[in-house]
Amino acid sequence: MLAVIWRLAYKTVRQTRRWNLQSPFKKTPATEPLHNALKRCRVHFAWSAGFSALVNLLYLAPTIYMMQVYDRVIPTSGLVTLALVTAIALFALATLAALDWLRSRIMIRAGLQLEEDLAPQILARTMAAGEPRNSGQVMREFDALKSTISGPAALAIFDAPWTPLYLACCFLLHPAIGVLTLLGGGLLIILAILNERETRPTLRQSALLSSQTYASQDALSTQNETIRALGMVRASIARHLRHRSSAVKLNAQAQFGGGRYSSSIKFLRLSLQSGSLGLAAFLAVRGEVSAGSIIAASVLLSRAVAPIETLVGAWPSIVQAQASWAALVSVFSSTADIDRSRTRLPAPTGNLRLDGVSVRFPGSEQLQLRSVTLKLDPGLTLGVVGPSGSGKTTLARVVAGALAPTAGVVRIDGADYSAWNPDHLAMHIGYLPQNPGLFAGSVKDNISRFECEKGLDQEDLDALAIAAARGAGAHDMILRLPAGYDTMLGSFGEGVSAGQAQRIALARALYRDPALLVLDEPNSSLDQEGEIALMRAIAGAAERGAAVIIVAHRAGVLARVDRLLTMKDGMVQLEGPREKVLSEMRAASMPAKGLAQ
Repeated sequence: MLAVIWRLAYKTVRQTRRWNLQSPFKKTPATEPLHNALKRCRVHFAWSAGFSALVNLLYLAPTIYMMQVYDRVIPTSGLVTLALVTAIALFALATLAALDWLRSRIMIRAGLQLEEDLAPQILARTMAAGEPRNSGQVMREFDALKSTISGPAALAIFDAPWTPLYLACCFLLHPAIGVLTLLGGGLLIILAILNERETRPTLRQSALLSSQTYASQDALSTQNETIRALGMVRASIARHLRHRSSAVKLNAQAQFGGGRYSSSIKFLRLSLQSGSLGLAAFLAVRGEVSAGSIIAASVLLSRAVAPIETLVGAWPSIVQAQASWAALVSVFSSTADIDRSRTRLPAPTGNLRLDGVSVRFPGSEQLQLRSVTLKLDPGLTLGVVGPSGSGKTTLARVVAGALAPTAGVVRIDGADYSAWNPDHLAMHIGYLPQNPGLFAGSVKDNISRFECEKGLDQEDLDALAIAAARGAGAHDMILRLPAGYDTMLGSFGEGVSAGQAQRIALARALYRDPALLVLDEPNSSLDQEGEIALMRAIAGAAERGAAVIIVAHRAGVLARVDRLLTMKDGMVQLEGPREKVLSEMRAASMPAKGLAQ
């Protein structure tokens, strides 16, 4: 029976082809960080297992106490004996409670250890994967796995090996009681396995749909203002609930199925307890066991089957943990390159090269960029124009390092972007996206890219932030804010206008004088004063030797670029000196209105 119990318990962690899961105890390139995190929890598991051994031994105390009371105290009216065995039983039970409390705390500590080891890596990997919107869902998956490892299911696994101890005690009372316990335990295990087989596929599908539903809910939350402004609240709720209902129905279906087995298991357990009482009473009447064995038989049987019942009750969380493990393995597999050690290269000068760069978004068959080849030397400015959907923004994202190309290579000073540590490379690239993308925090923190969290000197950060703001022509504008550089912004830059947010984001792009500056529609929300400041910032960056790429529709910001690139359908049509490209556009009757200003 022990082998069957262990088989049921360790289905939470074993690798099977049918489940297509990776075992946390088998080190692979994809699961190595997860494996190492679990390995660092071994001391917690060892202590918890040791305390579980003592706890299960002490659970025999009530049985022994009752046998002493019925077999020694009552027949002899021994009040002194009663006092002594009562004191010993109370001490044993107090010790049991303390050890049970300690092992629970130890498992909570194991969860905290996993949090310390894995949470930073998971967040870093989801950001590295270019899908930060999914980071919340991935962290939910991690929390589900962590709660299962540190919860009742894990304690039940530690208790399972001690089932034979209670079974042996039942046989010591009487072979018939032992046989009843063995058969009853076997039936409970069969019901538990049937419950697992029936509910596992449904629960896994429900967990997957729930993950997708939560991701959809996160997307709705980020677009809440647009939804309300466009009168899409009812439609959005109805659409979300339609998607959510599938997960809810599957979960309910699994609960209905599991409920049947849980009720059957509870009925069988209670029947076995009553049956053990009746059998022990029958044997006591025949003089084959003592009176104390009547209650002892029921208590021992209850303890023998307790781990099985606990595992069945925790089965939904175990299945969710399996799905969470698979999700984490997927994240770590797709971002394995992040752990590769890289030589720290010298600061680049801004010599940019793109060789045959193509981009295809996940789930799309169409290429957003098609074999783009480009070079830009330090100190030069390049304007990128083209109709909507031509790939301009995608090109800007690739050059900024925000999006990895599907094919081709992006190089700076001859080094492939992948040869750089992403954070080190980002220090030398300034990026202003179409949406300024400000974060909750002070204006100064946003400009300094929240380097305050790295423990850098505050005075140095203040000076660098102010210098960047001056370079963007935003210093005076920031001083007019309620608290100047210390003005606190809400999520997505709430608290300033669109134009102010764009100028603060420009200052962030200029922070630490990057060698490469990528500006995507930098003047879309600017007034005349802001556009003049932008032009001065671009000229200043080029004068100090930075390579500058500007994606724009409005002509003003492109009036003085050195080179011009036109795009259509993800491909480069023309690229070269500005005046030459304008001449070719006129000759080909391409729209160039305003660019000659």
